[in-house]
This record gives sequence, structure tokens and C-alpha cells, in this order.
Amino acid sequence: MDLFSRSWTALRAAVAALPDQDFERPSGCAGWLVRDLVCHLVIDAQDVLITLVTPSAAEPTVDAVSYWKLVDPPTGEDPLDALVPRLAAAYGEPRWLTFHLDDVGSAAGRAAGLADPAARVSTQGEVLTVADYLSAYVLEWTLHHLDLIMYLPSAPPPPAETLAAARTALERIAGAAFPASLSDRDALLIGTGRRPPTAAEEAALGGALRAQLPLVLG
Repeated sequence: MDLFSRSWTALRAAVAALPDQDFERPSGCAGWLVRDLVCHLVIDAQDVLITLVTPSAAEPTVDAVSYWKLVDPPTGEDPLDALVPRLAAAYGEPRWLTFHLDDVGSAAGRAAGLADPAARVSTQGEVLTVADYLSAYVLEWTLHHLDLIMYLPSAPPPPAETLAAARTALERIAGAAFPASLSDRDALLIGTGRRPPTAAEEAALGGALRAQLPLVLG
């Protein structure tokens, strides 16, 4: 619960500190500008709110790791992916986008803090505990924080503890550990295909892990 709050608070603070011109820069999500990514975060915050008020009496079907499914890399043909840039452009000025993220994002953060970690919720046809659901989102927020600042070197990075937790989660999804020589940030970027490894990094990965990459989460 604490890591969810830290990762989400840090990501929203990074968005709030962006000057208007940075919203037109590319993000780490291929084909999306920073404004498109921020619009996606609004949708994510809405999903958190919806899920936390969708209780289930059924037994959990997934946990914080199995919640994530490995999917094919995006092709740009997904209707929702195409919708997000149009929604982002409809906001016009960045201040309206940041206002909406702050409004809905704050509510999502409060709802998470008030939720019973042991309660079960339903989302995307699966059932899991609130604790597992929020833990899964630490990976989501941390990766999107890295996406946000990919081409903004002066922007604040994710907290060290959430980077470490996200790396651990990705290693559990992969079923293998990344080399200790890779920083948490580099392990996440390389592991999810957000940047290619250098020759030295590729050699350190080893054949078995390298063959699984990139780990595209859906």
C-alpha cells in the first residue's frame, strides 16, 4: 500500500512540475507524446477507482505477478491506443489535462489508502485482493514514470524504493533475475523493451533471459 502511494504521488508530482512545452515532447511510449501519456494516466486512475468499488466474493484468480500478461508488442492498430492521442488533444491547454489528472488521481490515491488490503476486487475478468491489485500498479506507475521522463533529463526520477520493487516484480514475471550490474532503472528499461541493451549489457543478460525480452505487459 505504501509503495503504491509513493509511486503514484511521485508520478503525479512529476507531471505537475512539467512546463507546458514538455507536453509536446515524445514519451517513452512509442508513438505517444507526453500529453498522450498523461491522458493515459487519467484513464488508469479511473480504472483504479472503478476496480476498488467492484468487490467480489469469489476466490482470487491472480496475484500481483500473474495479474500481468505477456502480450505482443503494440502495432499502433489498437483502437484504444489510437483514441488516447485524440482525447489528449481535446484538452487543448496542458493545464486542463494536469487539472484532471490531479483531480481524479488524488481521488484514486485516497481510495487506495482507505481500501481494505484483504478485500477482493474484480477487474478485467479476474479477481484479486486489493493488496495484490495495488502492488501490481507499482510496476505500472514506475514504468510510466520512466516513460514520462525518457526525454526530459531534468525531470525527477521515480523513488529508489519503487524502482527496486518494480524490478523485483518484473523479475518474478520473467522467472529470472536481471544481472546485478544493471541498475534498477536500466533493468526495467531493457527488460520491457524501452531501450535496447548495449553489447556489454546483452552479454551480461545471458541467453535464457535475453530470449524472453522484451517483456511487454498487458
